[in-house]
Amino acid sequence: MKDSSQSSRRNFIRKLAASTAAVAVGSDLFAAERNTGFYERLERLLYAGPNDQINIALIGAGGMGVQDTLTALQVPGVKLLAVCDLYDGRLAEARTRWGADLFTTRVYKEILNRPDIDAVIIATPDHWHQQISIDAMKAGKHVYCEKPMVHSIVEGPEIIKTQKQTGKVFQVGSQGVSSLGNEKARELLLDGAIGQLTYAEGFWARHSPVGAWQYPIPADASPQNVDWETYVSNTRKIPFDATRFFRWRNYLDYGTGMAGDLFVHLFSSLHFITGSFGPEKVYSAGGLRYWKDGREVPDVLLGTFDYPEGKEHPAFNASLRCHFVDGTSGSTFLKLVGTEGAMEVTWDSVTLKRNRSISYDDPFYLEQMKKAGTPVSERKRILPPEEYTFQAEKGYLGGPYDHFANFFMAIREKKDVTEDAVFGYRAAAPALLCNDSYREDRAIRWDPKKMKLVTRTNA
Repeated sequence: MKDSSQSSRRNFIRKLAASTAAVAVGSDLFAAERNTGFYERLERLLYAGPNDQINIALIGAGGMGVQDTLTALQVPGVKLLAVCDLYDGRLAEARTRWGADLFTTRVYKEILNRPDIDAVIIATPDHWHQQISIDAMKAGKHVYCEKPMVHSIVEGPEIIKTQKQTGKVFQVGSQGVSSLGNEKARELLLDGAIGQLTYAEGFWARHSPVGAWQYPIPADASPQNVDWETYVSNTRKIPFDATRFFRWRNYLDYGTGMAGDLFVHLFSSLHFITGSFGPEKVYSAGGLRYWKDGREVPDVLLGTFDYPEGKEHPAFNASLRCHFVDGTSGSTFLKLVGTEGAMEVTWDSVTLKRNRSISYDDPFYLEQMKKAGTPVSERKRILPPEEYTFQAEKGYLGGPYDHFANFFMAIREKKDVTEDAVFGYRAAAPALLCNDSYREDRAIRWDPKKMKLVTRTNA
């Protein structure tokens, strides 16, 4: 792995100069040397116009489903025909937002039976993801399924099987995977910008009622306008409870807690950037520290992970944190640390920090100094700039838009997507195992290539 890392580093500049056409990313290096190092603008090439219209439907019209649909409709050549939800108030809101002629229903199979619908967005609570995804693909629909792909690790293989059998495009909704920031980080890592990867960490912080899933509960919510029987038909049967319907993320019958909602984003980006299949050992700890509102999941969660060596990357460790009681509020990041530097990754930017003491023939440094018009003397050691910043251009539509653009492009061109069922399962599984580890207070071993639970230890 060391030789491979050194080879990548030697070829860094040659690769950096090449256009990454496969992911439609360009770059424009500003020549001015700045106090923080060098700045590169990341650009997204415009997507080609559509060859035909794609008709979509939304299944699950809560906050995430509405936002997904608004984003999807920004992509040229996409039209919304139908919306399904179990709460009548959301169906009324959908008709107000998108037109009185919009078809609305409580029964998702009525949407799947329509031949004029090409693809569906599934943004239901997690416990319905598997069944609706499978039914949709078998009905001939392409599927965009919100993360996590599944509610339990036992549900993944059947979705993978159905995608292969039907040949339908299936994409999971961890939008950062399609972002300029993730794409640039992947390129930099492959080109040896931080040397050999040894450690990664991710963090997601919130400090607000809505951020902590205390979603508003409509005053009119009742068994008359909520189809509670359908909602609980695939889980425990209990009497109507508006809190468990509208704040479902807090309850394990329907949601997957912090790990399924937010760790899975971090896993998805990490796996895309590194090419990893996932960790082989999972351990998590945490607790309910502040939002003591009857929820069944923690509001502080920590996870540690062992990633095995493979042809994709060396062995490395990772740690993820999620904190709903963070007074600094609203921050998130993913950081990759290597033997020669580190990079902090967001969906819109990458900040690369490299070791200050580097030999004068370091190709990355020499190329940046050349572009900046700064002469370099042939001394044995020199001090390069500390940071290189790669920032999305002004007006960039963002990772969520790119994710939907990639989804619709795959449908039109009959191509694969990166975040398909296999990728989605490999991101969801370690996240869901964090919940098991937390409850059982033990480490859990996972085979990321075979996608199977191996053993459980007290280690």
